Amino acid sequence: MSSPLRIGPYALPNRLFVAPMAGVTDRPFRQLCRRMGAGYAVSEMVTSRKDLWNSLKTSRRANHEGEAAPIAVQIAGTDAAMMAEAAAYNIDRGAQIIDINMGCPAKKVCNKWAGSALMQNEPLALEIIEAVVRAAQPHGVPVTLKMRTGWCETEKNALLLARAAEAAGVAMVTVHGRTREQGYKGFAEYDTVAAVKAALAIPVVANGDIDSPAKAAQVLAHTGADAIMVGRAAQGRPWIFAEIAHYLATGAELAAPRVQDAQAWLLEHLHDHYSLYGELTGMRTARKHIGWALRGLPGGEAFRQHMNTLQSCEAQIAAMRAWFGALAEQHERLPYLPAHALTADAANDAYDDTSEEPA
Repeated sequence: MSSPLRIGPYALPNRLFVAPMAGVTDRPFRQLCRRMGAGYAVSEMVTSRKDLWNSLKTSRRANHEGEAAPIAVQIAGTDAAMMAEAAAYNIDRGAQIIDINMGCPAKKVCNKWAGSALMQNEPLALEIIEAVVRAAQPHGVPVTLKMRTGWCETEKNALLLARAAEAAGVAMVTVHGRTREQGYKGFAEYDTVAAVKAALAIPVVANGDIDSPAKAAQVLAHTGADAIMVGRAAQGRPWIFAEIAHYLATGAELAAPRVQDAQAWLLEHLHDHYSLYGELTGMRTARKHIGWALRGLPGGEAFRQHMNTLQSCEAQIAAMRAWFGALAEQHERLPYLPAHALTADAANDAYDDTSEEPA
């Protein structure tokens, strides 16, 4: 998994990817994950609606300042011409890879027939794929596709669409091992991913429920995938990519990060986050990242509730510095509690799907 994987002209440093997650994988989070060992990161989805391109939300999602190549942008929509225009628009603003979203299960997306809803309309899905590939080809920009296994258990058509996408010129396909009907409930299945991998010559990426180094190894062995994509498990634990890489290379678990190192990484991330969003929005949106970072640590839930009462970036930074400083006095490394010791609220928070719309 440490050998390079190519997407068009780009050789990635490894085969461990962070999934595109709305409200999560903004530029600061992508950069953090890449510093922590991810070889590739895709942006939050950008709408194909031209009237929203100048909105503050979209402009932030399209911000790639200081981001290392290749810059990958995910686009979402339902009209082939609009999706082609969105691809060209993002290429003009620095996108080096365009990813098509056919995996988002969120109701507000699927109700407009975007995201995974497109898998119900195979002719339209293929029309969009072909239009985006045509728009990107003159610029030498590869197009990738992220999808689910299908709309529901009785309508699994990922294999059919993946074959059509490859024939249309798509450079890589990612399959989340759930149907749209499942959302994030139940368990991901990997037989469909394995079938897609066996049928295609282009790289295939496995996604869904990869939450530990051992699970990553299991999924790779089962599917034969060229790479794996981690979503929710990277929230608050971006070093999972280093943990997976170490396990795959040695068969041994990597020790938890030193508390002081984790503190430095998280504080650096908060500063990057504030610089993108500004004082008020940055303070508010940082709360979820802080909550994820505290998840599973002794006293973390009580401290998270206290953090949610703070009303400035400076107060958040000071509180984080003090809390992790006190933790470091008692523990050299992050002392995660066993799963059975977590409260029901903390356990449920670990699988909060509200912010991961496009995965």
